[in-house]
Amino acid sequence: MTPTKSYPYAVVNVFTTEPLSVNSLAVFPDASEFDTETMQKIARELNLTETAFVLPATRLDCAARVRIFTPTKETPFAGHPTVGTAFVLLQRGIVSSSCHEFLLEEEVGPIPLRIEAGTPPLIWLRTPAIHEGRCLDGSLCARALGLEPHDLLAVEPQMLNAGNPTVVVAVKDKAAVDRAWLDLSGLRSLKDMESSPSVSSSLPLPLMAPIPGCSRLSTASRKIPRLGAQQDRWPFS
Repeated sequence: MTPTKSYPYAVVNVFTTEPLSVNSLAVFPDASEFDTETMQKIARELNLTETAFVLPATRLDCAARVRIFTPTKETPFAGHPTVGTAFVLLQRGIVSSSCHEFLLEEEVGPIPLRIEAGTPPLIWLRTPAIHEGRCLDGSLCARALGLEPHDLLAVEPQMLNAGNPTVVVAVKDKAAVDRAWLDLSGLRSLKDMESSPSVSSSLPLPLMAPIPGCSRLSTASRKIPRLGAQQDRWPFS
């Protein structure tokens, strides 16, 4: 029998004070023995939106290096895995609880974090610089979200990139946000009409309504469905 070895990991919920709610994330606080292929296999097996792997930093100014994987690919940066990983590092004493600021090294570069003391601590991050891309056809974006063109505000959907390319779609009200579904046939039409390879089934499409805190982000494209049946529509989560 081949001997096995155990590796500890934590599952944390980010942007909430309630367990088993909102954004779940797996964090491996010591992934120094894993290669890239193994990390990807683990992320696929866990099937969470993202799984973060902590490695020794290659930069002297960073507390640790973090690699982030969805079930299908590595991503150079993501907000909730960065915050969740910082929480685990503080909880396990890898970063001192008295530390107010530190950097995490990610594929996109060093990410600054600021800690406000509390139980639990409040963790802030500074995203990479946001780069504005081209605008996309509103009717195609509406279809990809299971909405009608009249559900959108008179603001062109636009590609923005702060480590991950994202199409931001502004809708008129909270009701439109709540109705939205990821329509895969509509998403394929959007991909077919655009020349950039970044417009694909793995591209997140956040919806934002003119109400503070009212937004949703598709994560269905990052998770691998466990069901055998083909599905053309998934809810946002």
